[in-house]
Amino acid sequence: MKKLTLIIFIIIAFNCSASEKSYPVKGTIIEIMADSLIIVIAHDTIPNLMMPMIMPFDLKNIQEVNGLTIGDSVHFEFIWGETITFARKFKKVGIGNLPEEEDDFFEDETYSERRIGEYIDDITLLNLDSSFVRLSDSDGKYRFISFVFTRCPMPNMCPAVVIKNDYLVKSFKVNKNIEFIMISFDYRNDTPSVLKEFYGSAISGYDNWKVLSSTGRIDDIYRLAKQSGCNFWGIEENKIGHTLQSFFIGPNRKLLGKWPGDSWRAGNVKNAITALMK
Repeated sequence: MKKLTLIIFIIIAFNCSASEKSYPVKGTIIEIMADSLIIVIAHDTIPNLMMPMIMPFDLKNIQEVNGLTIGDSVHFEFIWGETITFARKFKKVGIGNLPEEEDDFFEDETYSERRIGEYIDDITLLNLDSSFVRLSDSDGKYRFISFVFTRCPMPNMCPAVVIKNDYLVKSFKVNKNIEFIMISFDYRNDTPSVLKEFYGSAISGYDNWKVLSSTGRIDDIYRLAKQSGCNFWGIEENKIGHTLQSFFIGPNRKLLGKWPGDSWRAGNVKNAITALMK
């Protein structure tokens, strides 16, 4: 069974399961987003589930984190449930070590986030055949771009973005004026061959669906991610933290739309793309 098909099967099985699994987690609080019921944690390895990384955890109730603050070292339960995942039963155990601040290098204007109506720079990445491709190679077409990485263990994050892209690709299959591009920001692990094994069979029947690797193109992937509003870190230390962002650019790379996170609805994005292309 191909890997992307397996992901889809896992998500379906995950959504249909009536059971919940509980995983003990240790980590340091990076941010508490009370309005969104999200806590961002730099966590250690979660045995049998995922490597260390910085990631957002959903909360069912903000009272779960009453009395906690940024920098606290905590133990908690991560619940893998029927259709959602969430964190609960937080216990402060001390003061943790916060990640170092990003290098001032990325305060350069080159890496500043672009607003709607501004332009995305040209960058060079690798296709699944390990050939260099420039974003400008597809100038003249509209492009919907999403960031993913193959080691993402959460079915409601990167894999969910892939499923939504699949819906959009099929919706615009006969339209020659738009391409859908998924780009991995994991420049260490996601080589063209890894991405080809993971996604190759899924995209092979679609001329309008591309997957690109950032291997060896660190400056390019940082530039594109920062300009679009996506953030990732910890690749070198193998402790990946990230946000998610999908965005839509015009034939001249003008930024036309943004959809942060993984909660956007594919049907709504389809309607927005249709309107923006008129």
